[in-house]
Amino acid sequence: MRPLPVADPGHPDIRSASRYLLWLAGRIAGPLSAAAFLGLLWLGSQALMPVVVREAIDEGLVPGDTRAVLLWAAVLLGLGVVQAVSGTIRRRLSMHNALAAGFRTVQLVVGHADRMGADLERRVDDGELVSVGTADMTTIGNAFDVVGRAFGAVVSMLLVAVVLLDQSPSLALLLIVALPAIILTMGYTLRPLHRRQSAYRELQGELTSRLTDVVTGLRVLRGVGGETSFARSYRERSQRVRAAGSRVAGAEALIRAAQVLLPGMLVGTVTWIGARAALTGAVTPGELVAFYAYAAFLVEPFAIFTDTADRFARAHVAARRAIAVLALPTGPPDGTHGRTPVPAGPHDLVDERTGLVVTAGSFLVVVAPPADGVHLADRLGGYAHGPVRYAGLPLTELRRDDLLKRVLVVDNRSRLFRGPLRDSLDPHRTAGDDEVLAALRVAAAEDIVEALPDGLDTEITADGSRFSGGQRQRLVLARAVLADPDVLVVVDPTSAVDAHTEDRIGRRLRAARKGRTTVLLSSSPLLLDHAQQVALVHDGSVVATGGHRDLLATSAPYRRVIQRESGAEPIGDAPATSLVTRENTE
Repeated sequence: MRPLPVADPGHPDIRSASRYLLWLAGRIAGPLSAAAFLGLLWLGSQALMPVVVREAIDEGLVPGDTRAVLLWAAVLLGLGVVQAVSGTIRRRLSMHNALAAGFRTVQLVVGHADRMGADLERRVDDGELVSVGTADMTTIGNAFDVVGRAFGAVVSMLLVAVVLLDQSPSLALLLIVALPAIILTMGYTLRPLHRRQSAYRELQGELTSRLTDVVTGLRVLRGVGGETSFARSYRERSQRVRAAGSRVAGAEALIRAAQVLLPGMLVGTVTWIGARAALTGAVTPGELVAFYAYAAFLVEPFAIFTDTADRFARAHVAARRAIAVLALPTGPPDGTHGRTPVPAGPHDLVDERTGLVVTAGSFLVVVAPPADGVHLADRLGGYAHGPVRYAGLPLTELRRDDLLKRVLVVDNRSRLFRGPLRDSLDPHRTAGDDEVLAALRVAAAEDIVEALPDGLDTEITADGSRFSGGQRQRLVLARAVLADPDVLVVVDPTSAVDAHTEDRIGRRLRAARKGRTTVLLSSSPLLLDHAQQVALVHDGSVVATGGHRDLLATSAPYRRVIQRESGAEPIGDAPATSLVTRENTE
């Protein structure tokens, strides 16, 4: 058996949930076949035990032949050893198969999420990904866990039918007729369960998403006094999940009752027929005991059949969830994947929709409405469809992996991760302490690390929840500076910091990025005063470009935006030089 998880999970067949499950089975065909063979030995040895008991009674006990009794007892012991050994190894293989299928699913989903990058949050709820990586992983694995037992149950049932056909054709006929009837009946009882499970899974994913949102925004909710309202909403949703779970439990209770009742009725029928045959002398005492033993044995295969149908039905629902994530497109939204390598060296970046030209090596600040700014940043990074050119070539013609290395987009959704702070700032561990500290200084975040008990090696929680919004913003900016891309696009990098820190960030960032292309989307006067060039986007187009002070003096639309941002009183079309001076001295 290969160690888990595997290095390469492969390329799944996601045309349907059934095809995906078959593809998973193909990846672990060897261990599945071995588990099926061992399942055959495990249940097959049990199916032969009534035959041995019958022979021991009829050939040994009835005629009083001690030697025959000992011989058949030894055979029975041998079957017990085979059952114990095969059952132990089968269980281990089945667990391996379950883990292999579950881990492979998680690897595929996480890998796909990684390739989607910043586009992931726009398309999939956090709760949905959490559910796929936990509940759905286990559900899919459970289906492959039962394969060995299911194969053994089928073969052992056929073996019992053959033996009974030789001893009592009427009992064999009863078994042949009763088995499909019981399986069909159990299948009918599974139908409402599957519908309820699907609805329950949907509600469970929604509730997990809501919980993730509440936990992530708990500090904000407390700040505006909204935790009570969201707690009430979560309580209401959880009650809907509980009600759906109760409906699932009701259907499962019906199935469990049928699992006991239907095989029990078969056991009683077989025993009654065998007893009547023994009274008439049609069967021997050993055959009567064997009839009862077979009837009792058949309960287990029936339970395995029902369990198999239930598990694969659940796995089908879980697989649909997994392939829904795997089917999400990666790369440009139009589905194209360029093959042209990104030319080396600095190049201009042009957004033809707005007319924005980002000159290579410039430090540009774009003033735009918040929504337009986010969309512009996504287009510049190739995350949203739009006519954008880099080095004179459309982004859709460039290699995706090359583009991601050259153009880095950072917005307020960027996160920190659980583990040492150093890993969040330098995920590839390619920078030394001096480089990391230099990047922190550019982002005015050195004081954050100095206050931590273990500095860069301090363990932080998921999403850096121990930090304030402004601290997280500065740490994310430091990570972007440390990555040192050819083109850095940052959305509102200082929206959560004070004016003094904002001024330091603007001054240091321009110096650190000298010779590299930097685009900031912000209307902060403090950042604008440090820009080499400013572009104003209004109604979807660039309407003014130039220096910050020049635009304040010559562009009325630009002046109105800056006055609104700073909270100053409108001063008509008069120059606002005094406004800049006041902002820079705060």
